[in-house]
Amino acid sequence: MGDLAAFDFDGTLTDGGSVFDFLSVVAGRRTVLSSSVALAPRLAHAALVGGSVADRTKEMLFVRALAGVSLDRAESVAKAFARDHLDRHLRTEVRQRLDWHLGRGDQVVIVSASPELYVRSAGDLLGVDGVLATGLAVDAAGDLTGRYRGANCRGEEKLRRLRAWVEAAGTAPDKLWAYGNSRGDLRMLRAADVGVNVGRLGSLGRLRDFPGLAQTRSDEG
Repeated sequence: MGDLAAFDFDGTLTDGGSVFDFLSVVAGRRTVLSSSVALAPRLAHAALVGGSVADRTKEMLFVRALAGVSLDRAESVAKAFARDHLDRHLRTEVRQRLDWHLGRGDQVVIVSASPELYVRSAGDLLGVDGVLATGLAVDAAGDLTGRYRGANCRGEEKLRRLRAWVEAAGTAPDKLWAYGNSRGDLRMLRAADVGVNVGRLGSLGRLRDFPGLAQTRSDEG
């Protein structure tokens, strides 16, 4: 297989988050704002404690905003959203590292807790080999329910999905590189041969024990 590079999406390949903007494009900003206000205490608590509380709260927001939206419409919106989001928020220095991996023949995957609907479209635009992200359930009528299809792709789930992708490929990588910016990426970076902290807080963030881009030379390995 050669080397494998796994990149988080929000805050790593791109500046900031994408979920609220995507929900607003699909469901309307007013719907997302009213849903956020209704869930405000839960959202604040989830941001503080993270973990399964954050997973459940995020799903509750998705249900409020996305339930009943047709999959066809959501997929159409997702393609346009992905292109616009990358145009506005793609981080040049991280994109350069991704392109370096592709240029030398490494396998590259995006591993994200954001909805697969648009992260997969972003992955297609970036030319990566795989996208592992949070799936959304669809009912018999072809409409989104807002609930997850499987688990929220965060924390331990990121690592589990990445290992499953490697197993399906049939060959273990010579070296695993992982790029992240938050505590949701911690397990993936710990499991990597080269874990890279691209968070804006650098040595002050949760991934402070990992080197940054400047400390991991692109000619390494």
